[in-house]
Amino acid sequence: MANENSHPWTAEQALERLKEGNARFVNGEAHFPTVQKEVLADLTKGQQPYATILGCSDSRVPPEVIFDAHLGELFVVRVAGNVLGSAIFGTLQYAGAHLRTPLFVVMGHEGCGAVEAAIASKFHGAEHKSRIELLVENILPALDGLDGTQPPGDLLHAAVESNVRWTLRTLRETPEVKAVGATSAMKLVGAIYELETGRVRFLEP
Repeated sequence: MANENSHPWTAEQALERLKEGNARFVNGEAHFPTVQKEVLADLTKGQQPYATILGCSDSRVPPEVIFDAHLGELFVVRVAGNVLGSAIFGTLQYAGAHLRTPLFVVMGHEGCGAVEAAIASKFHGAEHKSRIELLVENILPALDGLDGTQPPGDLLHAAVESNVRWTLRTLRETPEVKAVGATSAMKLVGAIYELETGRVRFLEP
């Protein structure tokens, strides 16, 4: 059960575990043993994940798989375009306030359909169904300043990273992150998953 005042992993240790797990995944060395009943029984006592990940709902990007993580190790929030919303904010706040995960990762991925839809809306006047339009509106601010005349592949690549960075900036402006950030107890990082290689590229600040 999570301790109210501490966590067994530091943010740097958590980030290193993600990198090591992704390396095993990329190298074809991922370990997915059968989960024993004893392990499942132990997990019923509580959870203490070392990282919280806000990722995309895309079926090709499951964080537990690409980071080669076991049950109970990652607290995962998935939504198309890895965008923020009231329910997402609430879930992330729960991870910080109650699970006290030291590392928060916002992870986009190459070829993201939600970001592609936002590009089509902003630069080509495309229209989407009403609820998809609400999703796209969350991504549009991230596209400000991008060159819409560049080749489509380059534009999508830039937009995916810009969307991750926009979400990071938004999170860093919240009172909760500002308060925790002052203690250096928590780390917030961005990442991009490469569909073709399986590699996760962690973004520099």
